[in-house]
Amino acid sequence: MDKEKKIYVAGHRGMVGSAIVRNLEERGYINIITRTRQELDLRDQKKVFSFLEGARPDYLFIAAAKVGGIYANNTYRAQFIYENLVIQSNLIHGAYLAGVKRLCFLGSSCIYPKKCPQPIREDYLLTGPLEPTNEPYAIAKIAGVKMCESYNQQYGTRYISVMPTNLYGPHDNYDLNNSHVLPALIRKAHEANLRGDEKWVVWGTGTPRREFLYVDDMANACILLMEKDIPGGLFNVGTGVDVTIKELAEMIMGVVGFQGSIVFDSSKPDGTLRKLLDVSRIQELGWRPQIDLREGINKAYRDFLNRVAA
Repeated sequence: MDKEKKIYVAGHRGMVGSAIVRNLEERGYINIITRTRQELDLRDQKKVFSFLEGARPDYLFIAAAKVGGIYANNTYRAQFIYENLVIQSNLIHGAYLAGVKRLCFLGSSCIYPKKCPQPIREDYLLTGPLEPTNEPYAIAKIAGVKMCESYNQQYGTRYISVMPTNLYGPHDNYDLNNSHVLPALIRKAHEANLRGDEKWVVWGTGTPRREFLYVDDMANACILLMEKDIPGGLFNVGTGVDVTIKELAEMIMGVVGFQGSIVFDSSKPDGTLRKLLDVSRIQELGWRPQIDLREGINKAYRDFLNRVAA
């Protein structure tokens, strides 16, 4: 990517979008375009098309989406499928109409079937039923992947799709009603520590395994794919290493300084027992994560203290 070309980052105030902006700036890109939700409602097709036609960015990162944890995904199913379909369709088709040739669409590893072989390869997409609790969100993201693929085939664009594993880091969501597992555990451990609790209750048995990636590593992967001018395709992005929820909780407990004991509430659901991405495709391009899990949790906890607990 030319350092002076126009780059539009949709969703720049979110965890992923802000990391992409931060990493672009560190690399010396000087023409980054952003719009807040108040300035541009991405659900409004007319306004999105008009904005893209006027701005005519050379590159577009789609980090804007309606996201949440298991509770939010399962409770607000209609909102999740509708808003994500509308936002990504407006941006992808609007980009094509405005002559944007290079685009990076950010999805989620939940697009893969619930009972995938492990680790999960990109070609496992659409080979089985999805996890029911987040099926509407996953279907919307699958549509985005297929939209990019179809536009490349019909119109000669160079749109790529990136599927991250579980992300965490600065600007994460710590709301217990709709956050993901790692930020939720950080908040719960912090609050248990403040109360002086002797026990910290964690849902499930602690045995499921999950993979976690620091958001700046994800941003680096997205920028790398654009800089290498990859013509299209789907890329998993993760560490290739997973931990049990028990190991994760113990790591968070150490970072937060909680001195009590962890109690696992096995009456609560575990969810999928394992979800690990095969990241060999992006590693072949020279990408590797730089921040290990313990260091990342330390950074995330400092962000929580500065933004949420302050």
